[in-house]
Amino acid sequence: MRSVTGKPSKFDAFVDKLKKESPIHISKRVDMPAWKQWLIRLAAIVVALFICAIITVSEGGDFGGFFVQLGNANFMQLRNFIVLLQETAILLLIALAITPAFKMKFWNIGAEGQVLMGGLMCATCMFYLGGKMSNSALIVVMLIASIAGGAIWAVIPALFKAKWNTNETLFTLMLNYIAMGLISFVLTIWVRSGSGVLGVLRYGQFPRIGNQPYVLNIIIVAIITVLIWIYLRFSKHGYELSVVGESINTAKYIGISVPKVIIRTMLLSGALCGIAGWLLVGGTSYSITTNTAGGRGFTAILISWLGHFEPISMVVFSLIAAFLSKGASQVALTYHLSGSFPEIITSIFFFAIIACEFFNNYKVKFNFAHFKKSKEQGGEATTAVISDSEREDGEKGIEDTAEEHIEQPTSEGAALEGKDLEGEVTE
Repeated sequence: MRSVTGKPSKFDAFVDKLKKESPIHISKRVDMPAWKQWLIRLAAIVVALFICAIITVSEGGDFGGFFVQLGNANFMQLRNFIVLLQETAILLLIALAITPAFKMKFWNIGAEGQVLMGGLMCATCMFYLGGKMSNSALIVVMLIASIAGGAIWAVIPALFKAKWNTNETLFTLMLNYIAMGLISFVLTIWVRSGSGVLGVLRYGQFPRIGNQPYVLNIIIVAIITVLIWIYLRFSKHGYELSVVGESINTAKYIGISVPKVIIRTMLLSGALCGIAGWLLVGGTSYSITTNTAGGRGFTAILISWLGHFEPISMVVFSLIAAFLSKGASQVALTYHLSGSFPEIITSIFFFAIIACEFFNNYKVKFNFAHFKKSKEQGGEATTAVISDSEREDGEKGIEDTAEEHIEQPTSEGAALEGKDLEGEVTE
């Protein structure tokens, strides 16, 4: 910013001086290698684990026992490991669902509600069609209904955004609570006892593979992950939503229909959330409640952002988040800690990872020589101030003396002129 005369403004001069004299210099990183970024993230994860272990000790647990219980909860038995992969798969799928919208800069905060609507449609098929067709056909119908439920719930804010440019963040967030209200209303119809608990639905349950549950869920999510990676990286639609995210004006200039891209992308996002609801109801809990999504829609936002909208990176963060959440539950159970302990551990993990992203994006340098220079200049500045004061006093004394010398001749001259005038009058 420059002044009218073209010279740097006072603010710019102040900023430049601050940059030169500041002991800490922060600059934007350019082309930082990926391995260094992951090394910083790994260091942040290690720090987070040690902090969590210290918190466990403060609550009455054991420092080493914290790490032991983390491992036991996830790897002690084959079933524990499959459950870990199941939690990772569901969290990853929801993160994949919101990623296309986020790349388009459509802030879809409604994944929680879209998952619930997909699960509600799945449970509706299980409740009304169970026993009236084969289990395989019912699972297919459940899938179609779940995709439709999630897609419809997602396309509503997309239509308003494309037509009237409404605030998608508030709109999608509001729909989360409406979805929970609908589930509560439906449960009052299905459960006549008034308990609000539906119980396990017999029909429509996913088949087991290798006599282990959740394996089909993991396989389905693995396939979807590959497909979404291909879609975002190589497809025309993936390119168009990236252009819309970068600049709407550029997208319009090259002939991309922005409303069409918004609606199409949100249909995809909602459909994937609907599939997540299908997996949670038909392949995991075999029932529906207002807590079926379990906050995964909000956690998935962090997973997508930390993975920089790259599916492969999101796999890693989803696995770590599921590992810590499941392990922390075991730690809380072993040491009789509060039920909020797993949430505390997960929060510390995300805080550490988000904080380390600052060091991935910015370079911090400490200018220790500045302190020494400032100290040396401190004495010189004091001497200079004293010299300036003495010089000012001396100059002031000279000026006073000069004024006295100037005024004195003026008075004597006036007296002489008076005498001359008196002599002239006498004559």
